[in-house]
Amino acid sequence: MKKVTIQDIADALGISRNTVSKAINNSDGLADATREKILQKAVEMGYKQFSYVASLSGSISRPAPNDISGPAPAAGEIALFTTNLSLQPNHFAVPMLDRFKQELSQLGHTLSIYKVDKENLAQRTLPAGFTMERTIAVMCIELFDRPYGEMVCGLGLPVLFVDGPHKRYGDSLPADQLYMDSTTGITKLVHEMLRKGKKRIGFIGDYEHCQSFFERYTAFRAAMALAGVPVDEAFCIKSNAADMDARLAALPELPDLFICANDFIAVDTIQSLRKLGKPVPADVLLCGFDDAPESRIMTPALTTVHIHTQIMAFTAINLLQSRMKEPSLDYRTVYTATELIYRDSTKC
Repeated sequence: MKKVTIQDIADALGISRNTVSKAINNSDGLADATREKILQKAVEMGYKQFSYVASLSGSISRPAPNDISGPAPAAGEIALFTTNLSLQPNHFAVPMLDRFKQELSQLGHTLSIYKVDKENLAQRTLPAGFTMERTIAVMCIELFDRPYGEMVCGLGLPVLFVDGPHKRYGDSLPADQLYMDSTTGITKLVHEMLRKGKKRIGFIGDYEHCQSFFERYTAFRAAMALAGVPVDEAFCIKSNAADMDARLAALPELPDLFICANDFIAVDTIQSLRKLGKPVPADVLLCGFDDAPESRIMTPALTTVHIHTQIMAFTAINLLQSRMKEPSLDYRTVYTATELIYRDSTKC
């Protein structure tokens, strides 16, 4: 079967490829009606990012798994638990939540956001204002404390984690889990850099911060190991912005490439390297992850991995709806596709 491309969708609708790309990547500058029309056509044609919803009837904005029997869940409140109530506009979860809220309203549900503070985490208590009586499900974003996550899983409600605590030791929470693919893009980048002779590759970021960081780190190490190229441990910096300057300054030499756990860390790294008089990409290549808006307009423009936030929103709805309809389902871990985007920071 022929692979459907963005150009195929554009040709079918008689519009530009750039317009289709904006809709699929949830970029600004499109009317909602135009975006909906394009996404619906992408579903109909079986475009790779939307193939899982190809069986849906009606509108793309009403994901209802047709393999789950039972009555539709009653309308009610879905509680969002997060330790980061003021998510920055460039955080990948913000456009995802915008879409998620739109889809919830179509289904008669509401979304309420609750801040899990340090005291809640320490005492494993529920956030202020939360009540079990009006809640039909819980979604957790930026909630990486495993003991607290276990407490939430014990509430007797459907629970979905978008990202979550690291699984370095193989332990997984008893809940549905949604992740972006953190492996494919980094594996591809490593092999491309090795092909170009860039064999000294490092990683910056706390791989125990969350599962997605851990997977990005292990993808880097696995790609190096499978290629038979040793990793210089000095180039693996489990760092944060507070000590980035000192950690980079302490290196006797820089690697050919740093892979950063996300775009925020990549920006901090670029700033620290500038202070050292080591510009990117002249002295070291750099890659981030998330494709935050800044990554496209900063200098140099940042090579990164794009997260398809719209499909993450649809998948979150799908997981919660099916869990509410059939609580006895086995727990599911779902990954949505990502896309490596080359920009100036890895030009060599």
